[in-house]
Amino acid sequence: MKYIIETKDIDRNFPIAGREPIKVLKKVSVQIPEKSLTILRGPSGSGKTTLMNIIGALDTPTAGKVFFDGQEISAMSDTGREKLRRKNVGFVFQSVSLIPMMTVYENVEFSLRLSGFEGDRKARVHQCLKMVGLQNRADHMPQELSGGEQQRVAIARAIAHRPRVVFADEPTAELDSQTAITVVNIFKKLVAEEGVTIVMTTHDVGLMDAGDTVYTIEDGAVANCVVNATREI
Repeated sequence: MKYIIETKDIDRNFPIAGREPIKVLKKVSVQIPEKSLTILRGPSGSGKTTLMNIIGALDTPTAGKVFFDGQEISAMSDTGREKLRRKNVGFVFQSVSLIPMMTVYENVEFSLRLSGFEGDRKARVHQCLKMVGLQNRADHMPQELSGGEQQRVAIARAIAHRPRVVFADEPTAELDSQTAITVVNIFKKLVAEEGVTIVMTTHDVGLMDAGDTVYTIEDGAVANCVVNATREI
């Protein structure tokens, strides 16, 4: 099994003036298998979002090392991490952050322009919208869509430039349970059809066992790891 992301004993401390720093992550070591769905589960404040930010090259650890496809990204410059994110990483956030004055098509196409995508942009946008079941919504504005549909547009935008890894931070938190299941099943479909690696955080007990690998994060440390936990949801 190939691991596209690995961390080795990473800590993340946040300084507070006149006080001891807050230790958010403590000696965390994880391995993210390539072309799979990995779930980081845990309650609010457990450190899972901080961990995602670090393995997604948005933040750096206080101590320890982070590797992306064998390259140590924790030692990269800000410019180096930005370049890696632009080409190899996609993000889906709890707040979908679609651009309200752009159509669905334009929101997805905009990510291709930002990444410098050199292929047929129009064909790729329509392909991605079809994968998330929104091929008939291309000309709609974000405010004309339901919350679940907006999140599916955000997924299409995140995968459009063919990243190696997509990070989804609590992508179902604002959705009802059935729509949340739909979103996770889209992730699983993208892993199978696009060969993308997806890392998702959640505290939704109904989704916690949906991944190929499930890490439980408690009080800033890895409490448990279950491999091949995939089941139908």
